[in-house]
Amino acid sequence: MSGLLAKGSELVIASHNKGKVREIAELLAPFGFNVTSAAAYDLPEPEETGLTFAANAEIKALATSAATGKASLSDDSGLAVEGLDGAPGIYSARWAGESKDFGMAMERIRQELIAKGIPESDWRASFICALCLHVPGQEPQHFEGRIDGLLTFPPRGEKGFGYDPIFIPEGHTRTFAEMDSTEKHAMSHRARAFKLFVNALK
Repeated sequence: MSGLLAKGSELVIASHNKGKVREIAELLAPFGFNVTSAAAYDLPEPEETGLTFAANAEIKALATSAATGKASLSDDSGLAVEGLDGAPGIYSARWAGESKDFGMAMERIRQELIAKGIPESDWRASFICALCLHVPGQEPQHFEGRIDGLLTFPPRGEKGFGYDPIFIPEGHTRTFAEMDSTEKHAMSHRARAFKLFVNALK
């Protein structure tokens, strides 16, 4: 695989999410790939009909490599809240609506936890990231990472994106949105999935 993804090779990130593309590009920076995105190719977003993060990641990777003829890397990730039976899970982005209003989505999580009578000390959640690499002519390859933590309200921090302002990783006191990218990349669900991806490249 490393021969097919030699230094300087183009790798299309199968996403239109600017925050996600930026974070993936930062994680890929040491490998010298020419990182582009599905948005740069003006590709439509495929319908995510899978029932798992891995299935949706594969749908996006296959659609992107088929449309561009290039190697593609997709990421399907989200927040799984223990007290909400894993929701929003694969629907994490959809909870934010077409306007990508994550403030609304975070408030929905808070309201649903309160409605279930779950004490704040038990607002446990996990971020999960499923990566799928598809090189044309090869079988898709999957890599998954996760990190556990607690939710906090009101949201804190201006860094990161999505649900980062309410997620405090285990062993820490600050949210992902209060950490700089270097600190977050050292521990995040995406970083853990990338570690598996990088080991495969080697």
